[in-house]
Amino acid sequence: MIKSLSVIFPLYNEQHRLSKLFSEIKKQKYFKKKNSEFIFVNDGSNDKSLEMIENFKSKNKKKINIKLISYNKNQGKGFALKKGIFLAKKNWILTMDIDLSVKFNQIEIWKKKKYFKKDINVYFGSRLLLDSKVNAKEYRKITGNIFNVILGFIFNREKLRIKDTQCGFKLYKNKIAKRIFLKSKENGYINDVEILLLLLKYKIKLSELPVIWSHKNGSKVNVLIDSFVMFYHLMKLKFKF
Repeated sequence: MIKSLSVIFPLYNEQHRLSKLFSEIKKQKYFKKKNSEFIFVNDGSNDKSLEMIENFKSKNKKKINIKLISYNKNQGKGFALKKGIFLAKKNWILTMDIDLSVKFNQIEIWKKKKYFKKDINVYFGSRLLLDSKVNAKEYRKITGNIFNVILGFIFNREKLRIKDTQCGFKLYKNKIAKRIFLKSKENGYINDVEILLLLLKYKIKLSELPVIWSHKNGSKVNVLIDSFVMFYHLMKLKFKF
């Protein structure tokens, strides 16, 4: 089903996580070079992230298809995802977090369990399904619960159809991703909710699938501040949809 894959990594100041990611990219054998590409979108990092990616790209250009886009100003995860998706050339696009909270082999697991269907255009990885396996610290659970309560309060949970909008592991057909992200206006992490609302608006067939998810140290989430920010941006989306 998935003949070729573009993998997109939005990043901001991730120098401490990149070495682990590079090692995993070199080990993965699911897609050969001609059938895959790894797209890094450096969203205004001011640490050594850009330098590390450039070195990795230079040293592995014969074996791994690596693309890099870099911006001087930090503009948000949603912005970075859009830029990566517009650059993607393969028939499927995978977005995932650079901390590898969900690993590459999740696609292989989905394939073995025969989750893929011909008429489905988008797959959302979910930490909230019964078959999901989640290893998370308490404050991450609290943050997730707060977000879901706010989301359910503002939007009709049943109409959303997806339980977990914020898991970074998502798989799109290329043409669908480009069509939907072209209409996206949100540049921050609330972009995930906006994309879901756009998919539902245009009646794109999607499915929510279980993932194996592990918490990684170094999260930039602030429970108190981010809760207020979440509410503000979700209310803005409510008036748009």
